[in-house]
Amino acid sequence: MAGGLKQFTERSNDGTPLLDTNNGEGLMHVQPNVSIVLANRLPESPGTLYISTKRVVWLSDTDTTKGYSVDFLSVSLHAVSRDPEAFQSPCLYTQIDNGDEGDESESCDSESSETLDLSKVSEMRLVPSDPTQLDTIFNIFCECAELNPEPVEEDEEQHNWIFSADQLGAAVDGDGLEWDDAQIPFTIGYSNGDHDLASSVLELQINDQRFEDAEEMESDNSDDRQQ
Repeated sequence: MAGGLKQFTERSNDGTPLLDTNNGEGLMHVQPNVSIVLANRLPESPGTLYISTKRVVWLSDTDTTKGYSVDFLSVSLHAVSRDPEAFQSPCLYTQIDNGDEGDESESCDSESSETLDLSKVSEMRLVPSDPTQLDTIFNIFCECAELNPEPVEEDEEQHNWIFSADQLGAAVDGDGLEWDDAQIPFTIGYSNGDHDLASSVLELQINDQRFEDAEEMESDNSDDRQQ
């Protein structure tokens, strides 16, 4: 489940963010003099960007109580933006999966709003004072994204394509021909909506068995005539 953007205030004595080292979190990159832009609000005063193996942390240089973090699992997209029509300064543009499929609230988008609901923020821009560092930041993002792949949930009902000999035998003998769609064996291409292909494979299996029965009967009759 996506965590979204969060408030972050946990700093060590030297001002750097406290990392979860017990769970293997390590610091990958530090970029000073980076402004942050959340949603459509005005840029905040410059701070320091910390990129760890698990998340992105931005800490204000002027206000020790202000900081934000987002897990890489919640970063659904990141890209370098140098188009002045898209944003006034070169930046790293990111989209954040906050688990909310609806539109962001007005309190989040409005530049004049003093209240910021972090749970509604779905866009973040990181603006370094030195634009030449953008490619470096982007590459670090790519590396960390690979370290945090999206969890895959296996759907046993949709991908259970293995059937026992008893199940196939029942279908061939006619005992299980009234299967519903979820029970049709050999669902090759079925996930793409090709019901005919699945039925054809089943029919082929049945016909093959019938041919074998016909060959056995013909062989038995031939032996009887020879006797």
